[in-house]
Amino acid sequence: MKIACLSTFYPFRGGIAQFNANMYRVLEQQGHELKAFTFSRQYPDFLFPGQTQYVTEADVADPIESIPCLDTINPISYLTTAKKIKEWQPDILLMKYWMSFFGPSQGTVAKLMGPNTKVITVLDNVIPHEKRFIDTPFTSYFMKQNDGFVVMSKQVEKDMLHFQPNAIYNYHPHPLYDHFPAPIDREKACQELGLDPNKKTILFFGFIRNYKGLDLMIDAFNQLDDSYELVIAGESYGDFSAYQSQIDNSPLKANIKTHVRYIDDHEVPIFFSAANVCLLPYKSATQSGISTIALHYELPMIATDVGGLGEYILDGETGFMVEKPEVNLIAEKIKQYFTEDREQDFRENHKKFKENFSWTSLAKSIEDLVGKL
Repeated sequence: MKIACLSTFYPFRGGIAQFNANMYRVLEQQGHELKAFTFSRQYPDFLFPGQTQYVTEADVADPIESIPCLDTINPISYLTTAKKIKEWQPDILLMKYWMSFFGPSQGTVAKLMGPNTKVITVLDNVIPHEKRFIDTPFTSYFMKQNDGFVVMSKQVEKDMLHFQPNAIYNYHPHPLYDHFPAPIDREKACQELGLDPNKKTILFFGFIRNYKGLDLMIDAFNQLDDSYELVIAGESYGDFSAYQSQIDNSPLKANIKTHVRYIDDHEVPIFFSAANVCLLPYKSATQSGISTIALHYELPMIATDVGGLGEYILDGETGFMVEKPEVNLIAEKIKQYFTEDREQDFRENHKKFKENFSWTSLAKSIEDLVGKL
């Protein structure tokens, strides 16, 4: 098949670009002919909360060759992008959708495809975690322009069916981000991060946003004792001052280590090798790219039972699920994990469980969906 991919590609950085690069490569390996189309402007600078949208020298990025053409805030580019894609005459237009902001631009391109091009979207989110008044109209418009979907969590499936009750779709869990460097010795990792290898190390990793529950994590950490250490690593999408105030007022503030910045790919194994467990205290979720990194490194997880997080953890076998995003419950599960000394058992169980999250399997799911259309 000829597959045109319209989404975030190099030189943009971050989890979406990494996902698209991996998906592109595996479809290419399956014998399909692909061409990547990307944004000439993904977000206006004033709407982007991070430091930069683009790859830096420190990033480990797959430089997929792509055509920058879609400006999300310039409707003329919607028409010219559709024209460029149609000229290539693809069998499939494959996109990724994670925020309603992209509904008008990607939706219009999809609408302008000819009858010989089927439109498929991999859905990260249908209803964003941080809701805005534009969500329902923009998402509704976008969803109507698609022929089929791949959903990566049961929560996303439910949200999709709210908009498209008769949708044609496949479910496939988020594959593992397995392009990161190999793990390193824990003592060496602790040394690089200035940690005490004799303490029980908890990792909170990834972009810091309100719905991810870092405030709950800090309050839960306050219920532990001096034998614990908390590592917070990731760029803050918003003001970090409220979290910093929590840390400053914590009785265990000396045991909280912060790395509030974008974590380059080559640094990822340091954090995941130093930790004994990864915490995902989310207040809401669909799926989480962080959980797939933890699976890749076979690092046990403790996560709140919201959205699709439970699809990445076998409760009591590869990690623990917390019934609700509440401080006391999170603290109790942390204590249980270390009291019962479950780390090695959970790591062993990860080895087989993570086979369900392959990129080849995702490619086959997309191919199967095409057969349904």
